[in-house]
Amino acid sequence: MVWQAARDSMKWPFFRRRERSIELLRESLSAVKSAANFCSTPWSVVREILEFAEVRPDDVVYDLGSGDGRIPILAAQEFGCRAVGIELDPDLFMYSAKRVAELNLKDRVSFIYGNFFEADLRSASVVVLYLLRAVNGHLRARLASQLPAGSRVVAVDFDVPGWRAERTVSIVSDGNVEYTLYLYRRSSSGAQRESTFADNATPLARTASAGASKAATGKNPKEKENA
Repeated sequence: MVWQAARDSMKWPFFRRRERSIELLRESLSAVKSAANFCSTPWSVVREILEFAEVRPDDVVYDLGSGDGRIPILAAQEFGCRAVGIELDPDLFMYSAKRVAELNLKDRVSFIYGNFFEADLRSASVVVLYLLRAVNGHLRARLASQLPAGSRVVAVDFDVPGWRAERTVSIVSDGNVEYTLYLYRRSSSGAQRESTFADNATPLARTASAGASKAATGKNPKEKENA
């Protein structure tokens, strides 16, 4: 009881980061309500993400944890492709579905109310992840086993542990907030191993160390800034 009271009274960042990291890992492992709290990504950053993924009209973009639906909506509007968002929050899911109806995009955009840990990703050619590194790690096997050759994965701010990024870039939003994008591409080789998801890969240590550094802060994705 004494330790509990002392711990609760501490305001040091170290203790807050550690407890938050443990809490988020527990949530991802048990697939509870959500793997990340929602905060809108600026539209300009969404556009940069889709350009970085080299989205084309023949692509099918999946956004895991789609929030208010802006990534799938912009993908359809400006890149002419089909897009799917997966969201577990009922209010955000309903809002996204309503926006799609208002924008007459039902033929190209759909939203799934459900858990992305259980999603069928076999029809995706592009997958966007704005999730914690631990969550990306739990999704890795599903992505590697289901995505077809040539498909791309873009991870925002947090890399996919065990994979080597084909490209990494830093961008700055209009609000002067920096985002780091990691691009992974599914090899066309039948001998492809999960740990080498990209063909022309940069050293693993580069992306792993960057993601580990950010994960250690306990930073919550999608809490940087509002649109």
